[in-house]
Amino acid sequence: MARAAAVIEVPPDPDQIGDWPPPRLQSVLFGHAQAELELLDAYRSGRLHHAILLTGPAGVGKATLAFRFARFVLAHPDPTAPKVLAATDLSVAADDPVARQVAIGAHPGLLHLRRPYDEKAKRFRTEITVDEVRRLVPYFGSTSAHGGYRTVIVDSADDLNINAANALLKALEEPPRQALFLVVCHVPGRLLPTIRSRCRRLDVRPLAAVEVVDALAAFGAAGEHGDEAVATAADLSHGSLRRALSMLEAGGVGLHKSVADILGALPALDIAAVHRLADRVSGPGTDEAFSLLSDLVFDWLSQRVRAEAAAEVPAAALAGWAEVWEKTGQAIGSAEALNLDRKQVVLNLFQDIAEVDRTARARAS
Repeated sequence: MARAAAVIEVPPDPDQIGDWPPPRLQSVLFGHAQAELELLDAYRSGRLHHAILLTGPAGVGKATLAFRFARFVLAHPDPTAPKVLAATDLSVAADDPVARQVAIGAHPGLLHLRRPYDEKAKRFRTEITVDEVRRLVPYFGSTSAHGGYRTVIVDSADDLNINAANALLKALEEPPRQALFLVVCHVPGRLLPTIRSRCRRLDVRPLAAVEVVDALAAFGAAGEHGDEAVATAADLSHGSLRRALSMLEAGGVGLHKSVADILGALPALDIAAVHRLADRVSGPGTDEAFSLLSDLVFDWLSQRVRAEAAAEVPAAALAGWAEVWEKTGQAIGSAEALNLDRKQVVLNLFQDIAEVDRTARARAS
């Protein structure tokens, strides 16, 4: 599926990256064959749970799988139909009327709950509000015109505020007949235990690097960014196609090289290089780049802490790295939540890392 194939005019998704097609427009699923087969078997067995919690890291394909399953259920409302019994996956042709309706958000049997768009602020809200979840009431209150399941995709449950989460819980506790909830969740441990207990959990694993490369190739990323950049993005993606796409779109491959060069020179700190890096992630329109830089720094810290622990360094040295980890997390979180000066945050975090590195080396010598 090439990037140019998304020709249907639809509003952007809250988490859409550039003009890359969002999950509802994806007709191909990369990886997750086992998870797909589990959903197919559950559907045609007649024992489909009314709520399925799709868990796994962000960007690995949970929402794409949810839309894929929703399209299949809506296109084949009878689970005992010969086509369903003979199916080997959940694919529905892109030109199928159901697929077209789902793509533009117009299918009467599918409700997509997500972060709403704030017309006044001209941006998406940071959470799924209770008013968004209350759309379930008129949705389930109307008469079904298509038969079969009335499907709801919550994408993602991590974005629910407490009132919205409680409203969803009520719907899960008293589900209407023929209701199917597909709840996407990145960190299920943060979800209300009562919501988790009312769902059947299906874990969606991170993609293999080769699967990420195949997906990027299908999107035409190699032609736009080059094979080397695609391979690097896949290696750094941790199995998340979203992260790989973000790295390509926001210059993450270059950011990775800059971070690696700076941290590879420790205990010396190239202040000029840090300033250049900070400038790249602190201007207007650099939200994705700043987020990627944060991920790259935490990746490096994680690798460093594991290496120190494996080398059985003194507890005091590990405490220093734990402290800089916590301080970095707080600084980055404050910068994003309070709109603080990102450049100063970046300068401070690299100086803090360099100081801990110098202290650790001094203890080891």
